[in-house]
Amino acid sequence: MNSQKPVETVVERIRYLIRQSRMSQAQFARRLSIDPSNLSKHLSGRLPVTDVLLNRIVVDFGVSKQWLRDGTDLPFSKTAGTVISSSVFDAVPSVADRRGVPVYDIDVTAGTDELSSMFTVDRITGYISLPRISCGSLIVHVSGDSMKPDIIDGGFIAIRPVTEMSTILWGQIYVVVTDDFRRVKSLRRHPGDETKVILHSSNPDYDDVEINRSDIRSLFRVEAILNCKICG
Repeated sequence: MNSQKPVETVVERIRYLIRQSRMSQAQFARRLSIDPSNLSKHLSGRLPVTDVLLNRIVVDFGVSKQWLRDGTDLPFSKTAGTVISSSVFDAVPSVADRRGVPVYDIDVTAGTDELSSMFTVDRITGYISLPRISCGSLIVHVSGDSMKPDIIDGGFIAIRPVTEMSTILWGQIYVVVTDDFRRVKSLRRHPGDETKVILHSSNPDYDDVEINRSDIRSLFRVEAILNCKICG
C-alpha cells in the first residue's frame, strides 16, 4: 500500500485504512474488538482518538504507528527495528468475496519463500467461519512436531502479519521467516542481548534457538490454533 499524498489528520488516516482494508466501518471496528458505535464517535470527534485505539490499529493492521499518529513516514515503510511484511490488505481477497476466513494450501514450515507473496486467490482451498477468529486472519497448516502439544503435526493456525518489533507479545507463538527458514515458535526475550531473540519449541525434545533480530525478514502472529483429527 503506497500513500500518494499526505493524509492530514489521524482521523483521516484511520478512514484511509478503512477504505484500503475494503471493510465497512463496522467490520473494521469488530476486527479491533471495539463497539462500532464507539469507533463512529472517535471518527466524528465525539470521543478522542486515544493511544489505546492507535495501538490496537497498529497491532491488528500492521501499520506504522509513526505514520498513524503523526502523519510522518509511510504506512508500511521499513524503519530501524521494524520487521516488514506485505500488507494484509493486498494478501487476501475482498471481504465481500468471502464466506469466512480463507484457508490456504500452504505449509507454513516448508520452504523459505516470503509468505506474503504466496497468499494468492488460487491457493485458497476453502473458508472457515468460527467465533473469535477475525476476518483479517489467514489460515495455513503446519507440519512437524516441534510445537506439540500446542500444535499437532498437520494442524492449522490462523495468522496475521506483524510490522513492528515493538508490538511483539513475548511468549506468544509466531511464524518467523528468515532467509534460511520459516518456523513456528514461541518468541522469548534474550536474557543478555537485546539484538537477539530466542525461538522456543513447545516440545521439550527440541532445544531453544537464538537468532539475530536483524535476520527476521517477516513475522506473523498466531491468533488461533485449529488442531483437528480426520476420522474415517
